[in-house]
Parts: sequence; C-alpha cells; structure tokens
Amino acid sequence: MRHRYNSCVNCLVELMGHESFQVKELSLATLMKFVELEGKYPLVKAEWKGSFSFPLELLKLVVENLIPCEEDSSLLISRFQEYLEYDDIRYFVMKAVAENIGQVMQKTKEVPLPVYQQNVFSLISSISMPSKENEVVNFMVKQANQEEWKVSKLKEHKRAFERMWLGFLKHKLPTGLYKKVLVILHDSILPHLNEPTLMIDFLTVAYDIGGAISLLALNGLFVLIHQHNLEYPDFYKKLYSLLDPSIYHVKYRARFFHLADLFLSSSHLPAYLVAAFIKRLSRLALTAPPQALLMVIPFICNLFRRHPACKVLVHRPGGPEELSEDPYIMDEEEPSESRALESSLWELQTLQSHYHPDVAQAAAVVNQSLSELEDDISELLELSAYELFDRELKKKATSMPLEFEQVRGLFGKKDDLFAEHFALE
Repeated sequence: MRHRYNSCVNCLVELMGHESFQVKELSLATLMKFVELEGKYPLVKAEWKGSFSFPLELLKLVVENLIPCEEDSSLLISRFQEYLEYDDIRYFVMKAVAENIGQVMQKTKEVPLPVYQQNVFSLISSISMPSKENEVVNFMVKQANQEEWKVSKLKEHKRAFERMWLGFLKHKLPTGLYKKVLVILHDSILPHLNEPTLMIDFLTVAYDIGGAISLLALNGLFVLIHQHNLEYPDFYKKLYSLLDPSIYHVKYRARFFHLADLFLSSSHLPAYLVAAFIKRLSRLALTAPPQALLMVIPFICNLFRRHPACKVLVHRPGGPEELSEDPYIMDEEEPSESRALESSLWELQTLQSHYHPDVAQAAAVVNQSLSELEDDISELLELSAYELFDRELKKKATSMPLEFEQVRGLFGKKDDLFAEHFALE
C-alpha cells in the first residue's frame, strides 16, 4: 500500500507539469489534500510521545514543482495562494523555497535564471505575513500541544521569511525583477524582517545600477535610514547623481520627488548642498514637459522657504548674462564643488516665457516674496499630460476684444470710397 501510494504521489507530481491547466490544478489540489491527511494520519509513528509531525517531504515536492526553471507557473501559484493562509503551510513553504533556491542557483553557478526567479518571486511575494503573535492560529495540521510547537511562534515565521528573502536577493536578478522587488520592499518585506538592516547589501547594489532602479531603491534606503538609524556614506552625493533628464519622464517620478522632498526637508542641511539641488533641477527643467514643470517649480519654491540662504540665487543683480558665463558646473558629481551658490536661477526666468501659460505663471512666483507656508505638492506629483490637457479643455473661454477699432478691409476708409465708386458705376 505504501509503495502504491508513493507511485500515486509521483504521478501527481509529474502531472503538475502537464500542458492542461485543469490537470495541473487538480493535481495540486489532490497533493495538498494528501498533505492534510498525512498530517492527520502520519505514515511514520512519532519517535516519542508529544513530538510534532508534519509531511514536510511531500510539501517540498509540491513547492519544487510550483517553481520550475523552464515554464511560467504564475497561474498555478495564484491557485496555491489559498493554502498559504494556513500558518504551518506558509512556514514550511518558506523553508522549502529557501532550500530550493540554494540548490538551483548553486547548479547554475550564479547565472540568472529569469523564468525560475520570476516563478520564485510570484510565490514569495504572495506570502502575507502575520503582524501579531495572536494571529498565528490557523493550522492545516493540528498538533496535540499546539502552543509549544515552534511553528506557532511569530519569531520563527519572521526568521524563515528573512532567510527566504535574503537567499533570493543575494543572487543577481534580471532588471525587470529588481523593479518588482523594490516596489514592494518597504511595505511587504522590511516590516517583517527580524533585522531589516541585512537588506543594505541588496539596496546598495540596486542603488548603484542607475536609472529607475536607483530611484526605487531610495524608498528602502529611506526606511533603513529613518527607522533603523542606518548610516549611509555619501548619500546626498548619490542622490544628486540621480538627477538627470530622465527623472522628469520616468513613471516613478512621483515616488522619487516624494522621497527627495523628505530627504531635503531638514533645515540643518548646508546651503551649498540645497543650492546644488535647486540649480540642477532648474537646469534640467529647461527640457522637461509642462506637467513635470508644474510640480518641480513649487518643489523648488519649498526648498527656498526651508533654506532662506539659497534665495541669493534669485536676487543676484550682477548675475551671469549668458550661459557661458554661468559659474555652475553641471557635470560636477560632488555638490560642494559645483559652485551653485555663485550662480543665479536664470533658468526659472527663462521658464517665465514658457509656451504653456500655467508654467509661465508658476515660474513668475519667484519674482515675488514667497509666503512662509509651503506649497502642497502631493496632488501635483501624479499630474499627467492627459490631465493637464483635460484641465485646459474645461476652462471657460471668455470673449475679449482683439482690437479697439473694427478693421474695414485693407485700406480702411479708402476701401469705403472704392466701394461707393463701384456702386455708382
């Protein structure tokens, strides 16, 4: 009977790779029913009274076939999510995944496996962790003395969760996967780790990649710096290096400026540093789309309010008259060496002649004395070109005189004389 049962399990495991999803789904459901029944009626008797038993080997087989190397199994993983609601299943799945990642990546000698890593991410990103000890109460396999079982301890769940994610993230990921991980990192991963600072290596590597990935890594770094007292050398220098023309165009623009606003909110920052950020943002604004300009101009005005010493950039009578005379060094990576405080904001004056009237009006604010109350830029962060266009269409047109005297033909009164002459003839 044992031999027949094992043969049946092996057949079901093979059918999890069947071309028909219905067959895969039925095989998965049957195997998980076997997990439940093996837990209730163990195949091997307990070695001593009161010990805990769980069909771990069978669950490992299921997990191994949920994350194949050649085929996308995200649909089957979404079907498996209902079983992750059980605390014991979730705990042992996390342990099985961590073990599987080590085995598979060792065989490939650290070469990225896009399909496999995507499957792993689909599985582990769907794990919803409990936040309190009294939430760990839902078990598929009941135990005699449940309270003493380590699976009922939140600390053990966090430890397994941490090992699984660290094991996954220590290997090189495909570019697209970096973005997906970083988007959920600060909400779904960091709060459930015993030691969130262990993520610093992954975040540092991601931050050095550049582009949108660096922007997304800011969120995780901010959590570690703000909540876990992480010291990150040259942070503002690296943040400054992220300011390139793409920041006004990437879809993560809102997130970047929200974080940049937080990082630059301290009044203890030196004036040369804030001036460098203001100057570079202004220079890049010359080629930015209108929807981005309507956000960045109030952003710059808020920096002036926080750091009055930088207002010299606006009120400098003897400033450079031409671009070639501007002392600011755009290509300088070190903010302190950029000579921003010696320059002036001619860029914002240029934007006062922008073709979009709202941009020109927003840029003209710097000519006036700024109020002490900061502008709320939260609504402007997500402003899109479509919304800007829609806003213009909804404006009510008011009739206005174009000339003081109505024009009569090309020669005015002479035209009237010609008309009378032809009429008489």
